[in-house]
Amino acid sequence: MSVGSRFILALILFLLVLSGCSAKEDSNTNTELTISAAASLQNALQDIKKDFEKEHPAIKLNFNFGASGTLQQQISQGAPVDIFFSAAEDKFDKLVQDGLIEKKKAADLVGNELVAVTQKGSNKGITSFEELTKAEKISVGTPESVPAGTYAKETLENLQIWQDLEGKIVYAKDVRQVLTYAETGNVDAGIVYKTDALISNKVEIAATAKKNSHSPIIYPAGIIKNSSHPKEAELFYNFLLSDKSLAALEKYGFYKIQ
Repeated sequence: MSVGSRFILALILFLLVLSGCSAKEDSNTNTELTISAAASLQNALQDIKKDFEKEHPAIKLNFNFGASGTLQQQISQGAPVDIFFSAAEDKFDKLVQDGLIEKKKAADLVGNELVAVTQKGSNKGITSFEELTKAEKISVGTPESVPAGTYAKETLENLQIWQDLEGKIVYAKDVRQVLTYAETGNVDAGIVYKTDALISNKVEIAATAKKNSHSPIIYPAGIIKNSSHPKEAELFYNFLLSDKSLAALEKYGFYKIQ
């Protein structure tokens, strides 16, 4: 075999090896999705993440948890997000109205309840929302950005005790911070979702707000229109709608939307 032939053969073998390595690298490349979700969804979504990534090992889920209003503003300002899972319809609807989420790729998934919690062993004697006036300090989420805070304010206004309590309120950045304040005894009571109260062994539910005392607590989810990974985002969105995911959400105290 001539020197020229050996060179060409070696070059072909080199290109084949290089091509094989490249294909192997591509097959191992993960797609990463960013899901902005209400803080109250943390525990349920971590369970859903395990199930989803087991079925789709090439897709990695990254969660950005926070107050729905804050997350909505981030998305409006161009944050790279693939899916938004909100704790409030109005924050979600704003993105739909602005054309950032398509209605046909969005759905109301679950609902929640609003409760007042106190630290276990509390001697304040709070057994109803009306009795929150007994507290020296109460924590709620900042109403302008935290849906649970909005629902709390609506409830207290409907009971005509908001003005009496306003000077006692410690505002929090999200519902999980409210829970922490109640757990540590930094406040006498906090107003959170039932799902948050159920995951803590440091608080007890003192009272549940009547459903007609506040706007319906609905959690919609949808795909962001300018998602960098629309196919993968749709896979996860459909997974959220599955019976398996809804069962995981119910396990943490959410209820299905009829």
